[in-house]
Amino acid sequence: MSADEPGTDALTARSSRVVAARKLQRRRGREKAERFLAEGPQAVREAVAAGAVTDLFYDLDADTRHSDLIDTAVAAGAHVHPCTDDALASLAETVTPQGLVAVCRFLDQRLPEDPKLIAVLHGITDPGNAGTVLRAADAAGADCVVFGTDSVDPYNGKCVRSSAGSLFHLPVVRAADTADMLDVFPHAQILAAAAGGEDLYELDAAGDLDAPTVWLLGSEAHGLDDETAALAHRRVGVPIWGKAESLNLAVAAGLCLYASAAAQRRKLEWAHV
Repeated sequence: MSADEPGTDALTARSSRVVAARKLQRRRGREKAERFLAEGPQAVREAVAAGAVTDLFYDLDADTRHSDLIDTAVAAGAHVHPCTDDALASLAETVTPQGLVAVCRFLDQRLPEDPKLIAVLHGITDPGNAGTVLRAADAAGADCVVFGTDSVDPYNGKCVRSSAGSLFHLPVVRAADTADMLDVFPHAQILAAAAGGEDLYELDAAGDLDAPTVWLLGSEAHGLDDETAALAHRRVGVPIWGKAESLNLAVAAGLCLYASAAAQRRKLEWAHV
């Protein structure tokens, strides 16, 4: 393994490279540099595999525990920098840093052609929820996740961590206006996830979930505003059979995305029978 400058001392919290990377903890700094931070071995491993890492900072303990990952980053062309514990802690946003923080290029991509399943986030400001929706969309095999009007920055540190690496697996599109983005999908049904909507499982039983679908998801606290919900072809809700007052946004989003994914796969399997 070799560092960016073999033989140099570990970088401190005052080193220029560390100071520059620390600016990426703020949205303004990320937008200016078109870079963001990924923290911990899982996120860094996925970022390296995606070819997104430009710089990797690690503490001396990680030099031993994650030497293979650091070597892989070097082989992928990343600059790697040993750091003091204080320097690494200044870059990490968790209480117990895991010894690795990567600087990554923005991943913004264009919408895929002929998508079958897309999640559109509208007004979702909680980065933990947004990251978990990203993870669920990835697991369900969605083609893309769109961060629409007034939604959190997908490169927010908590959002990146909550996605558990999924941010690096599927296209992420940032859209200034949700309504304009929905116009791009003329051949897909738009379903608004909303409490009190049509029963998700009744729609599935009726065969209404196997078409190309855009799931429109609103914030956990306020849901979708009436104007945005009106852009959907149907409002769909996840039934609550127990005593819970409501479902967490990310849980509901996961159920909706999986229901569509399963229906689409069943249709594809029947087409080959």
